[in-house]
Amino acid sequence: MMGYDCLIIDDEKLLADSTAEYFNLFGVGTAVAYSAADCHRFFEAHTARLLLLDINLKDGSGFALCRELRERTEIPILFISARSSDDDKIMALHIGGDDYIQKPYSLGVLLAKVQAVLKRCGRQEELSDREKERYRCGRLEIDFGARRLLVEGKAVKLTPLEFRLLSYLVRHEDRVVTKQELFEKVWEDKFTGDGTLNVHIRRLREAIEPDSGNPEHILTVWGEGYRFCGSCRTALSPRGHGE
Repeated sequence: MMGYDCLIIDDEKLLADSTAEYFNLFGVGTAVAYSAADCHRFFEAHTARLLLLDINLKDGSGFALCRELRERTEIPILFISARSSDDDKIMALHIGGDDYIQKPYSLGVLLAKVQAVLKRCGRQEELSDREKERYRCGRLEIDFGARRLLVEGKAVKLTPLEFRLLSYLVRHEDRVVTKQELFEKVWEDKFTGDGTLNVHIRRLREAIEPDSGNPEHILTVWGEGYRFCGSCRTALSPRGHGE
């Protein structure tokens, strides 16, 4: 199979082709699919590390395609769309999208976002002892090494970005983490907005809180950011060292 850095799924042929050409000039290997069917055919013979997905496709909905892809892959999906309503943005992120970029977009800004995501996902650092630990607090257990979350003993599926965000908050437990810090350390770009962060926080609360409307763990510190509260922390031994 031939591997690409990015697959653009968009039925606006001229825009998709020009975006792919621009990315390729800067060393981001990019292919294009003009429909959901083209996307399926692409993955029969190729791989991609990241997807740029339009909502309106000539043979279906980008939302439906995202749901289908999320059943079998965790690669980042960035929505690109001319739709500007908050409902569309919330839906895109709620079903597993990692970000939402509105058209018309700046090629330079979009390239920077894509490069940041590829860098984040491609980093293969050795796990530190702390990263090999587990976190246990009441209903929650997080295995950082296995990237697994258990709530009341049941596995809860998170996207890689959601797990990264939760891990960062947990590792900085009982400290206010500013929004800007999360943009820099979790998303690793300068272009992510409050709306994207807010939706991901809401998704995490729905995953871990008994009542997401009255959170106990992920608390909002108005005007600053968020604080993870969990006073019953237990760090288990790294795997292979007496667990």
